[in-house]
Amino acid sequence: MRKNFGAKPLSYPQPVFIIATYDENGTPDAMNAAWGGISEMNEISLCLSAGHKTVKNLLKTGAFTVSMADVPHVAACDYVGLVSGNKVPDKFQRAGFHATKSAFVNAPLIDELAVALECKVKDYNPDTCILRGEIVNVSADERVLDENGKVDAAKVAPIVFDPFNNEYLRIGEKVGKAFAEGKKLK
Repeated sequence: MRKNFGAKPLSYPQPVFIIATYDENGTPDAMNAAWGGISEMNEISLCLSAGHKTVKNLLKTGAFTVSMADVPHVAACDYVGLVSGNKVPDKFQRAGFHATKSAFVNAPLIDELAVALECKVKDYNPDTCILRGEIVNVSADERVLDENGKVDAAKVAPIVFDPFNNEYLRIGEKVGKAFAEGKKLK
């Protein structure tokens, strides 16, 4: 027997993305977004309504970063989703975030969040709220790299959004090797 939930945006996993921009004065801003994902080899698509300060900023600058929310900063990441930059212009600082300008796009990297996509705006449709960004670089702080220079997910401690229960969850343990497990069934 299955329980029906109706036509709702409920799926696992839903990443917790923190979108960061600069405003016209060079002040960093950030927002929390769970509806999005990789849509092409060098493209990310996000559902962001036009009223967000962050969206206004990225449309002016043509750039944004997408950081992966993590366990140590769950409160700050949730905060930037609860508070509007239109009403609280210093919410970036209030969250305890610090910015370093990306070397690739006119947008801030959030120092506290280790993994980020650095993006140029491809297009934005205010009717559907779909933003598409060209990924021009992916960066990871050295603190989350293993001895071989690869990103260690355990060190990143990324979180996902559980839309069924409105909770944040830590990404779990390794359960298999991609492109290898299925070979057992051949």
